Amino acid sequence: MLRLKNKSENHHQDLMQVLYQMKRKAAHTTRSSGNFLEKKGSILSQHETLPNQFEVLKYFLPHLRTAGKLYPDIATSKGRAGVSFALGISTINRGNHTYLKQTLTSVLSRMTPEEEEDSVVIVSVADTDESYLKSVVRMVKTKFRKQVQSGVLEVISIPTLFYPQTLLDKKMKTDSESWQIKQVLDFCILMLYAQPKATYYLQLEDDIVAKKMYFTKMKDFVNSLTSKNWFFIEFSVLGFIGKLFRSKDLTDFVHFFLMFYETKPIDILLDDIFLIRVCTSGEPVRRCLQRKKGFRIQYRPSLFQHVGTQSSFPGREQHLKTHFWEKGTANIKFS
Repeated sequence: MLRLKNKSENHHQDLMQVLYQMKRKAAHTTRSSGNFLEKKGSILSQHETLPNQFEVLKYFLPHLRTAGKLYPDIATSKGRAGVSFALGISTINRGNHTYLKQTLTSVLSRMTPEEEEDSVVIVSVADTDESYLKSVVRMVKTKFRKQVQSGVLEVISIPTLFYPQTLLDKKMKTDSESWQIKQVLDFCILMLYAQPKATYYLQLEDDIVAKKMYFTKMKDFVNSLTSKNWFFIEFSVLGFIGKLFRSKDLTDFVHFFLMFYETKPIDILLDDIFLIRVCTSGEPVRRCLQRKKGFRIQYRPSLFQHVGTQSSFPGREQHLKTHFWEKGTANIKFS
């Protein structure tokens, strides 16, 4: 009975893969010139190649092992790479509460032209609702046309193929456990996409505001560090916001997150991996935490403020704030 059950589940997954590919190819052949996607990661011509950093997902997500090449869908991108900083923002539909335009205005307007040339901001639409993706693409191409054309701003979309079927079968937007699991996967996919583009990766969220000259302060602080042994840098104390990683280390972080993605939120997993990597065997945790300043560096004051009150989980409100604002800083206007 167990063998029959496993065989049935495997056939179901194979069928889902075939149906997915058929759906994507059908959409590809019938798309008009006004399609909101520039490239669908699952559809390649004979001579096209893609980076293979997403192959690691197959080790941790069995449903992907029979899939072909894995890559997010590209809504808008100039393929910018070789820069110093990649800034990742994951976003989903919050209904009537949206903060993304405000976040992007803050992040992009507070860069100098030289800083724009040495960075890339990646918005990852991690929502199964295609209408939300369309609304984000329209907003970005309208409000941030210059940044889209220059290549500093990109929008990608995560195909449903990346998520286990058991997760899709649940109501991810109303089940807190499924929402948490999906959030970890969303961050991992965004990290893998950003990895080959820059030397450093900064994790942001879609409901924050950046402090004036945040990019200059961040860049100067990183360049001023005499020790290169740091694990990651915190430019905000809230959750997963404002965490800076070396891009070359992202694969190790993603491996760890994927091993335990069903058990804990990603900011808690970040605490766990720190203890595992830094603390020696048998060392008291208190003593290890006393040494953490050299490995887990905290920048003060915080460079990012959390402004969203409506959580990405429906019906949940959050009022987390950091106190860093200088007089007049919070009065920025957004069109």
